[in-house]
Amino acid sequence: MTDGLLWPGDDRAGELFTDAAVVAAMVRVEAAWLAALHEHDLASSADDLQGLVGPADLPQLARDAEGGGNPVIPLLKLLRARLDDRNPAAAKALHTGLTSQDVLDTAIVLQLREAAETIKADISRQIVSLSGLADRHRGTRMAGRTLTQHAIPVTFGLKAATWLHAVLDALDILLAGADLPAQIGGAAGTLPAPTALAGSPERALDLVTVTAAKLSLPARPPWHTARAPLTRLADAFVTCTDAWGRIANDILLGSRPEIGELAEPTAEGRGGSSAMPQKQNPVLSVLIRRAALAGPPLAATLHLAAAEAIDERPDGSWHAEWSTLRTLARRTVVAGSQAAELFDGLQVDAERMAATLAAARPGIDAERRKMGDDGPYLGATDRLIDAALDRAQEKPC
Repeated sequence: MTDGLLWPGDDRAGELFTDAAVVAAMVRVEAAWLAALHEHDLASSADDLQGLVGPADLPQLARDAEGGGNPVIPLLKLLRARLDDRNPAAAKALHTGLTSQDVLDTAIVLQLREAAETIKADISRQIVSLSGLADRHRGTRMAGRTLTQHAIPVTFGLKAATWLHAVLDALDILLAGADLPAQIGGAAGTLPAPTALAGSPERALDLVTVTAAKLSLPARPPWHTARAPLTRLADAFVTCTDAWGRIANDILLGSRPEIGELAEPTAEGRGGSSAMPQKQNPVLSVLIRRAALAGPPLAATLHLAAAEAIDERPDGSWHAEWSTLRTLARRTVVAGSQAAELFDGLQVDAERMAATLAAARPGIDAERRKMGDDGPYLGATDRLIDAALDRAQEKPC
């Protein structure tokens, strides 16, 4: 865990982006490159690098990272020392043609891909839950609210369909941003050492393609200072927390005692107060809203870093990305899990909604009377709900 005490629920993100997970991802990248070199007869031997570095090495790696400004340099020193004892040829070939940014960027991509897959799975749960709410409550009438005041009658099914659309929009953006590429460019993004080693630019590019394939990543030209792959996914994460936060806001409002139309799922030990034993706080919604508020500044930091990148590799802006991406990814995963649980068990008090609507009459029907409408005042509600449900059915997850 990385921030458990001051970010309640952080354990839901598991080992994602922990120091151990990042080191393991960097080792995977080095191993994939070494295997590609060996397959192209550019390294006399390859070796399994897994198990050469363990949890006991993490504190020293973290301390030594300051010396070169990144954790790849001390990791290589450790790997070479331990690999040299059993396979000197592989130790000599290790990292040949790569630069630190290649390894760390690609390792971060691997972690971001894991985060995106986790979020997509939770969104799949959310789609099912929200679709069910929209369908079951298509006839549950309630007071619509605009600018915090009663507006016209609506149905809770329509409100849930609106929530569903927001989550589907977020999924569209997440799917578009999650196809992150490997990063292999060498010292200045021109593959100089691989080209010299392989004997031609074509063979050097093939090394990149093979390495990316071993990691199940797409290959593309180096993006050392063109950071759109990262900012695009960061924006997708924030779009997800935007959608969940907007729904959490509605639930927080609906769960106020004086409104009482919605309630969170109950769980032992959740929602209590240290001072007021009668309280049942809507904790899931509070924590989801927290993530929605904290996400945009993190994405802004990544955009600023992208805008400040210079030359062929950045001086400081690259370094600012690492912990920012870790924090944003973990917090989005946590919020996605909390949102899935919240939507699964959301309690809807249809009687309270009906009572609130009745108490708001005749004022809430003012527009209907103005338009001379004597029929059911729900307009195209069913069609709008059906459109949301149809869209949900088309999603790949």
